[in-house]
Amino acid sequence: MRMLVLATAAFLGATADSSAAESWLIPADKIYTAPDAAPIPNGAVLTSNEKIAAVDDAATRRRIAAGTKTADQCRGVVVAGFQNSHVHFMEPAFADAAKKPAADLEGALEAMLTRYGFTTAFDTGSEQPNTLALRARIEKGELRGPRIKTAGWPLYPQNGIPYYIRDLPPDVLARLQQPKDAVEARADVRANLDAGADATKLFMVTSPDRNSSAVLSPEVARAAVEETHARGKLVLAHPTSVAGIRSALDAGVDVVVHTTLGERAPWDESLLRDMVAKKMSVIPTFKLWKYELAKDRPPQPIVDHLIGATLDELRAFAQAGGQILFGTDVGYMHEYDPTDEYVFMSRAGLTPAQILASLTTAPAQRWNEAARHGKVASGFDADLVVLAGDPFEDVKNFAQVRCVFRAGKLIYAPPTTKQQSK
Repeated sequence: MRMLVLATAAFLGATADSSAAESWLIPADKIYTAPDAAPIPNGAVLTSNEKIAAVDDAATRRRIAAGTKTADQCRGVVVAGFQNSHVHFMEPAFADAAKKPAADLEGALEAMLTRYGFTTAFDTGSEQPNTLALRARIEKGELRGPRIKTAGWPLYPQNGIPYYIRDLPPDVLARLQQPKDAVEARADVRANLDAGADATKLFMVTSPDRNSSAVLSPEVARAAVEETHARGKLVLAHPTSVAGIRSALDAGVDVVVHTTLGERAPWDESLLRDMVAKKMSVIPTFKLWKYELAKDRPPQPIVDHLIGATLDELRAFAQAGGQILFGTDVGYMHEYDPTDEYVFMSRAGLTPAQILASLTTAPAQRWNEAARHGKVASGFDADLVVLAGDPFEDVKNFAQVRCVFRAGKLIYAPPTTKQQSK
């Protein structure tokens, strides 16, 4: 216990250093090595050199090396690190990321992501240079935070900047890409990926104001997808409507980043069949709909009906065999706690195992990282979450995070643990 107290206090009180190797023995009440695997009771996870070295019980304890830290105060239910596949680094707290004090950025990252177990965050659109600067500082060890992937600058229809982001700084709005043809689209994609983006995001249908819509031309969408796929990257799409999903399917998009709100009918069998056949993934973002609807304060029965329809969409997609990725649109949405999303996913018929898959194995498969991420297994990256309760007993426990490790380093412990460690 004293080893943990001294090691954790020193870690939490000093600047992060990614070059300093750490080894941890993490005792667990239960370990879910994968969503479809039976849990290991009273086990332990051993990490070394940023990897998981062993996963078992007494045998793990016999293999620990001198200098290994024992995370007794983190004991709980261990699962693989979570991925939030729909975030944005748009808030003022992340502005000027290249120069802002590390402590300020760490606090913002903790509030939005790491305290909820997210060891990977996929930014689906933001001011690209700023997000890349934030990522670089994390990877250099200047501050603790999640692994960041980004779509960089999205592509919008001509004259199609959505009304709800018009409050972005003028210099950012001026840089938003609205290619007029395939040539411009290909050039925009190349510039974005060359700068360090990990994907391309397309806005298929947008609302320049509340009473009109703009549509990305099929020519631009296809060119952007072809250019991105030629680089071995994936394409995300903001669909807005069923028509937007169909346009994304026609273009060859890989992931739609929302269900569709306010449709007159649920996704039909033809649409579902095509989405599954073309291996299109879906990020539901149910909590976003609650957040958006609250702005207009409609009667609760209308809210229940509209959100219920999106739950039906995902239920049908899951039953058809579609791949689901967890994501909340946090960063655009200023409510960070993902508990509602887990509850909505459960109401849509997803089991705890399916929800865990959407956080772990599904994004690892989608982003071609299944050999390193998504499971608690020897040789995998030591991205781990310790939960205070079993999420298979109550899905709200997915948000009850006790400790978070990324690449074998403790990057989050709640205030009570920090206080006990001093």
